[in-house]
Amino acid sequence: MKSFLWALLAAHATLLTPPSTAAESSAEQSLVVEGKKPAINRTVLRRADVPGTDYEVIYALVTIAADSVVARHTHPGMVFGYLMRGNYTILIDGSPHLIRAGQTWEVPGGVVHEEHTGVDGAEILAVFTVEKGKPLTSAAD
Repeated sequence: MKSFLWALLAAHATLLTPPSTAAESSAEQSLVVEGKKPAINRTVLRRADVPGTDYEVIYALVTIAADSVVARHTHPGMVFGYLMRGNYTILIDGSPHLIRAGQTWEVPGGVVHEEHTGVDGAEILAVFTVEKGKPLTSAAD
């Protein structure tokens, strides 16, 4: 399955769009917990409109550094994740979910969550279905 995903990503290399916008990058920086190294790098692979709606689908390769914490945040729509490699725990409304390589998960729009990685960091294929024009992430209190 992993080799299939890599082949799929390679096949779509010609469809790459520029990395996250400046607004998305600054929002991501606000998610890094103070005292920890920069945690997250999101590379947008492709964007596609959802016909007849105000939503778009964003395919992204998300890399989170080893031993990182991505602070509590939300997204303006549903997020689907596939852990390609690494150690990853997601806390959804404070409840921890240990994710192993090859597993998938979902986070509903507007739900507060945070992310933790172990010594290997994490590489995630993420699919965001979000409202157009809204920031991809928003820090939560």
